[in-house]
Amino acid sequence: MSKKLEGNGRWESSRMMLPEHREQYLSRRYGQQENVKTELPTKEDLELVRDYVLLPMILTIVDKNNTEIGFTSYSLKSLYIKASQVLMARIHADLSVVRKKMKVRNIKVFQEERVDSAIHYRFICRGYEDTFAMMRDVARAEISVRISKYVSEMFKP
Repeated sequence: MSKKLEGNGRWESSRMMLPEHREQYLSRRYGQQENVKTELPTKEDLELVRDYVLLPMILTIVDKNNTEIGFTSYSLKSLYIKASQVLMARIHADLSVVRKKMKVRNIKVFQEERVDSAIHYRFICRGYEDTFAMMRDVARAEISVRISKYVSEMFKP
């Protein structure tokens, strides 16, 4: 037998197998062994994914309201702007904490197309891959609750 066919050399000597097919074969072969090791995401992991999805939306809403208030002629405009800036700083701090926790727990989130009345995301949690969907009405209600919670925390003594 030639040296090309020994060990892993058989792949390189085969003219019938394309490199893409080799990669698929190896990923299937070794990917199945890795899937056995994967564990389901915990409740805390799913809450991190939800927070990672909702907090940027909350930031966008508060920023949009801040900009709209900036163009008005309210007498308390400066108070509203400063309060919304403090609110955005707190939300941003929470978002950075969520991102750090996700990095430590090896969780990645990818946005998918929005086809229906739900928001779809794909996430990978330590090798386990799944989708996360939230109805827009549920997201709005959750955002409203969280904004009111942030506002009430701002005015606690």
